[in-house]
Amino acid sequence: MTKLCVIGLGYIGLPTASMFANHGLQVVGVDINPHVIQVLQEGDIHIEEVGLKDFVRTAITSGNLRVQTTPEAADVFIIAVPTPIKPDKTADMRAVVSATEAILPHLRKGNLVVLESTSPPGTTQSLVRPILERGGLLAGKDFKLAYSPERVLPGQILKELVDNARVIGGVDAASAQVGSDLYATFVKGEIVLTTAVTAEMVKLMENTFRDVNIALANEFALLANQIDVDIWEAIQIANRHPRVKILRPGPGVGGHCIAVDPWFLVEAAPTCTPLIRQARIVNDGMPNYVLERAQRALQGIASPVVACLGLTYKADVDDIRESPAVEVLERLIHAGLTVRAYDPHITPTDAIKSHWANSIIEAVRDADLVILLVDHSEFKTLHPDNLTGMRRFYLLDTRQCVDSAVWASIAGYEVL
Repeated sequence: MTKLCVIGLGYIGLPTASMFANHGLQVVGVDINPHVIQVLQEGDIHIEEVGLKDFVRTAITSGNLRVQTTPEAADVFIIAVPTPIKPDKTADMRAVVSATEAILPHLRKGNLVVLESTSPPGTTQSLVRPILERGGLLAGKDFKLAYSPERVLPGQILKELVDNARVIGGVDAASAQVGSDLYATFVKGEIVLTTAVTAEMVKLMENTFRDVNIALANEFALLANQIDVDIWEAIQIANRHPRVKILRPGPGVGGHCIAVDPWFLVEAAPTCTPLIRQARIVNDGMPNYVLERAQRALQGIASPVVACLGLTYKADVDDIRESPAVEVLERLIHAGLTVRAYDPHITPTDAIKSHWANSIIEAVRDADLVILLVDHSEFKTLHPDNLTGMRRFYLLDTRQCVDSAVWASIAGYEVL
């Protein structure tokens, strides 16, 4: 296993390809987006991740990593393409199908194929395997086939790729073992072997656990607002119990994993997953809750102006996939409010350019309400002096970015 072909050069595929390349393997990175390939060939990267630009440059400069738009023959094929959800909340597996079909002409005896894309249980066996076997080779007998999900945190991807435990699920034991041998190239954490369907479910369980617990925190926040309780204080006190760890509420749940993966379990077994479904409904409803609070605060104000600070799905990243902050922005606009948005980590899309501000000062000028939607480091140091250009001093802090007691002590400011 000296030559790899990694299909999909996004948040997982690019770090993974570079990691193998920087550990001495020959890697061909493939992405169907020509812009991605051009950016990489010019020595830059198209995503924001700590340390990744230099890491990718090292891999390319060494000659171990090449990037292109089509696959070629290799010893190992890794599929790391997106698996979003469709409007009906079922998995959109078109990218996985396309990537698998692109591998087929190059598949040879002795190859290993690994699916890394987060997928519904059974995908490796029931979707990927039949496509690969169209050419006459059999999985397990002629080539190895495994599933190994990424389990990393944006902002710490390069570290966690190496240090985290890795699960390898094979269509048979031999496939899992060959997969283990491959990832042992750089993984220092424990490598756990299991079946492909178990590995698929494990990945979904991990993110669903988070989603359900965030939903509980969000329900607590909804209740606290109804009975006039400071939810942040209540959580802080409750978490003093040695066996309680309530998570932080917010404007919703975003990102490609936690906001998406639970639906894969609901799709697989609708009658067995009412709690998981309800947690998704609660978290998906939080942007509308933010809108309602904003509208109440602005009641009676003629032609109100709202400044939204933060649009990514979490702090200090450039990822807006499934971002509840974007959903809040869209709902505010749809409600007919004048809205400006600012986020230091992203470039505005065409859809929001007309609402974009180039700085906090520009965003809050003449605003009646500021909504803190993401707890970026830049916003955690926000001081009332930064918002002196506001017309009215209302602040809706959905992430507990600022110290409400400090702000409340300054005449004219009201933290909602």
